[in-house]
Amino acid sequence: MRGYYTPDEIRAAEAPLLESLPDGVLMRRAAHGLAGVVVAELRARTGGVAGRAVLLLVGSGDNGGDALWAGTFLRKRGVAATAVLLKPEKAHRAGLAAFRRAGGRTALAIEEAGTPDLVIDGIVGISGRGPLRPDAAALVESIEAPIIAADLPSGVDPVTGAVEGPAVRAAVTVAFGALKPVHVLAAAQCGRVELISIGLTLGEAGIASVDAADVGVSWPVPGPHDDKYSQGVVGVVAGSEGYPGAGVLCTGAAVTATSGLVRYAGPGATEVLAHWPEVIATPDVAKAGRVQSWVVGPGMGTDDAARRALRTVLDTDVPVLVDADGLTLLAEDVGLVRSRSAPTLLTPHAGEFTRITGRDPGPDRVAAARSLAAEWGVYVLLKGRATVIAEPDGRVLVNEAAGSWSATAGAGDVLAGILGSLLAAGIVPDRAAAMGARAHSLAANVAARGGRGELAAGRGTAPIAAGTLLAHLRESIRILRAGVSPEEMAGNR
Repeated sequence: MRGYYTPDEIRAAEAPLLESLPDGVLMRRAAHGLAGVVVAELRARTGGVAGRAVLLLVGSGDNGGDALWAGTFLRKRGVAATAVLLKPEKAHRAGLAAFRRAGGRTALAIEEAGTPDLVIDGIVGISGRGPLRPDAAALVESIEAPIIAADLPSGVDPVTGAVEGPAVRAAVTVAFGALKPVHVLAAAQCGRVELISIGLTLGEAGIASVDAADVGVSWPVPGPHDDKYSQGVVGVVAGSEGYPGAGVLCTGAAVTATSGLVRYAGPGATEVLAHWPEVIATPDVAKAGRVQSWVVGPGMGTDDAARRALRTVLDTDVPVLVDADGLTLLAEDVGLVRSRSAPTLLTPHAGEFTRITGRDPGPDRVAAARSLAAEWGVYVLLKGRATVIAEPDGRVLVNEAAGSWSATAGAGDVLAGILGSLLAAGIVPDRAAAMGARAHSLAANVAARGGRGELAAGRGTAPIAAGTLLAHLRESIRILRAGVSPEEMAGNR
């Protein structure tokens, strides 16, 4: 489990150290770690360190100081370092003085800096908000070398991860002291994230993510005394005459994800059984038999029959996942979930979120998911490359998909089936949502590569469909059960 801390939490953790340590020690710790990552990158990318060239983009304040001190340490390793000062009059004094004493050059324009091997982004830090200013944006736009961001990519919101204008897109981001929400909510902007310890003492984070090993060790597997019922029975209400594929995909995912039993209750039994003959099917939800969880909504339509099915499912005392058309119907009567004693998990994408709440989730997706979860007394999985999962009490889990291959029609039906099977196995909703989202996104990435071997080798990708994703779900679960992260498989540090 990885925790992500807000700027306010970081400042509170830094305060006692700033009081007890000599002036500048904390900054030099961060800068020393940053310089170490730059050295490793220079070796990996160019084969050497001495004689290589690094450009520093230096803004005002402490983040500029971090970059200048890193440049000072790099100079001692024989690196040619040039600092472009965006606001010379506000540059960190001690850092700039040390940089110049070490032989670092300063410049007011990038044209004076030559051709660097790497660039350090020290424009703004965790206090920054909004996109890059025009002069900084023009500077970043002109850079061709890989960028290493100090703490976070400038122009990306540290709390929400929002990119609302020009911003740095880093190859590597060096996080100081702790991970911040930006590192998981805007992973595509951050690149690989390296965490440098500077001695902070932090409590439990309000935002966290599960690692591959966390998911793998928790994935349900049959024990010596299990049978098909004890492993969890999931009921699925999905599909219709207009969308028969939704029932096939959702039910198939539930069958694939765990070793229990799946009951299908809907009008598409013939089509479902043709693909998944192990399923027990009935057209009547009320006669489906005992289940440990329900999935309701994918492709089921919004007619009176669908309304009755939704009410019947929500009237049970087991966990219920509501998706797609079920969300549209639920918006007509929120009391159906507010009055439930058993957990309810809603899985909207941004458009469905707007449809059921009347408001756009906006750039702060964590706040949006938290708000809905608290207002309705439910668990919320807000879909996206960074999937946000909120509990009613405000705690949040995030799954960063490492790609957008699952952004394809029907993939949400697959996700719903996976999550329903995990709920039936007795896993608490937020944990089930995070585990299922991780397996789902990994299956998409494996499918896009053409298999596990191609993923490990880092080979090229090709577009996928939801059926392709589902076909690679078992492979994804095997990878997670082996405790191997996709990053490790791809050779990323």
